[in-house]
Amino acid sequence: MRHRFHYAWLVASATLLVLVTMAGFRSTVGVLVDPLREEFGWTTASISFAAGLNLMLYGFGGPFAAALYDRFGLRRCVVVAVAVVALGSLATLEMTAPWQFALLWGVVNGVATGAVSVTLAAVVANRWFVKRRGLATGILTAANATGQLAFLPVLAWAADAHGWRWSVGGVAVVAALVVLPIALLLLRDWPSDVGLRAYGSDEDDVKPTSTDGIVLTAIGDGLVRAASSRTFWLLSGSFFICGATTNGLIGTHLIPAAMDHGIGEVAAASLLATIGVFDLVGTLSSGWLTDRYDPRVLLAWYYGLRGLSLLALPVVIESQGAGLIAFVVFYGLDWVATVPPTVALTADTFGRARVGVVFGWIFAAHQLGAGVAAVAAGATETIFGTYAPAFVGAALLSLVASFLSTRIARAPTPALAPA
Repeated sequence: MRHRFHYAWLVASATLLVLVTMAGFRSTVGVLVDPLREEFGWTTASISFAAGLNLMLYGFGGPFAAALYDRFGLRRCVVVAVAVVALGSLATLEMTAPWQFALLWGVVNGVATGAVSVTLAAVVANRWFVKRRGLATGILTAANATGQLAFLPVLAWAADAHGWRWSVGGVAVVAALVVLPIALLLLRDWPSDVGLRAYGSDEDDVKPTSTDGIVLTAIGDGLVRAASSRTFWLLSGSFFICGATTNGLIGTHLIPAAMDHGIGEVAAASLLATIGVFDLVGTLSSGWLTDRYDPRVLLAWYYGLRGLSLLALPVVIESQGAGLIAFVVFYGLDWVATVPPTVALTADTFGRARVGVVFGWIFAAHQLGAGVAAVAAGATETIFGTYAPAFVGAALLSLVASFLSTRIARAPTPALAPA
């Protein structure tokens, strides 16, 4: 009997919700910068340190998360991560010093959300899909980025109307009462757990053959094998720049930059939310394109166009006219359109069985770039009183990433079996 609805789509839907909400929880720091400056007198640089720490640990959790999924199960890891986010958010309500913010939002929130990040999207897409894998990757990665942005207007409104503690408390409540039950009920580790094969596959699951010591072994083995590949370093370098120019710079600092030019906090957060809406369109389109065209060419175009848009940002944010709206739309379409082709190149080069751990390391480079950019942009604003140098520097880095993408070798074509 042919199944009209494959359980893979239900797992993808549950993963979608988890990624959207957890990404939104991680990015809450974007609406906390100004309230924390006002209440505690902290500098932008000190708040940005916690944001940078969060972004770095969020990224370096990727390869460990992929290995932990194999060792302890995907669903179990996700449930624990969501619970930690809820508890860490509650503890943040009582903080009074910058080091506490760095510990709770930088370390605790960063590590927990790092276990539920783009790496989760890559693992779910490659475990549960053969047919429509690029589309599934696009949907899930778009959800991750859109979640970072879509929550911001609501969180900004709560912070503006009732204080920043309402925003943080809301994160804890939604994590505990909404995300946690859905993850428990709907997520499954492998298609074979529900008596199926991956969507569009004629083969059974390829599971790890042993779980003894698999966490450290898988992480180390994945890095050692990947490090010998030029493609790995080119993907990591370009993704470092991707993180610096999205999560690190725009995701963390667009709201305070807009407020420096007289835009209200809720309106500034709405700019990021609009970026999130167009990101959904752009990343889904990128997933569709990745199934049909050379991912290397797509990456070169994405990074090049991003660089041009960032060059215009210092001008359009000053004018606050149609140019700023055009930037938001254009930048949104390009926000994480880079992820589907990067995942595809990783899978083609290193194989589906290793894509989780290897892409986890590549994503770690992405978040390392995000963390460096978050701290550097905060320092730039503190020293010069403007974000313009950070925007121009990010534009030039994007053009470098475009060049790096053209140097990636085409994945080897599998040899035909002898007749």
